[in-house]
Amino acid sequence: MTLDLIEFPADDLARATRFWEGLLAVSLDERTADEGSGRQSHGAGPALGVHERGPGPGDRFSLPYFRVEDLAATLERVVSLGGSVVHPGERFAICRDSEGSPFGLSRG
Repeated sequence: MTLDLIEFPADDLARATRFWEGLLAVSLDERTADEGSGRQSHGAGPALGVHERGPGPGDRFSLPYFRVEDLAATLERVVSLGGSVVHPGERFAICRDSEGSPFGLSRG
């Protein structure tokens, strides 16, 4: 499992894009259809993403996403270890660890 993406929700997408591009000296480009909505870096290492804040489980908090090879098996492991699956998906999933902290998983 490797860190794949760190994502931040934004009330103002343009403002958040300016902030993160200025702070980290990265370019946040429009996401591809497979990546979802918002903007994202596309360099080496973990990607940085921003998206408009919404009502969904992954839209309220900044989330680290970990890339896994078998998403279904990893979701089962999350539950067996005392965590919970908040929003299952085929490409991405939102979970909480055993202490209630949110995180995401992405299928590799």
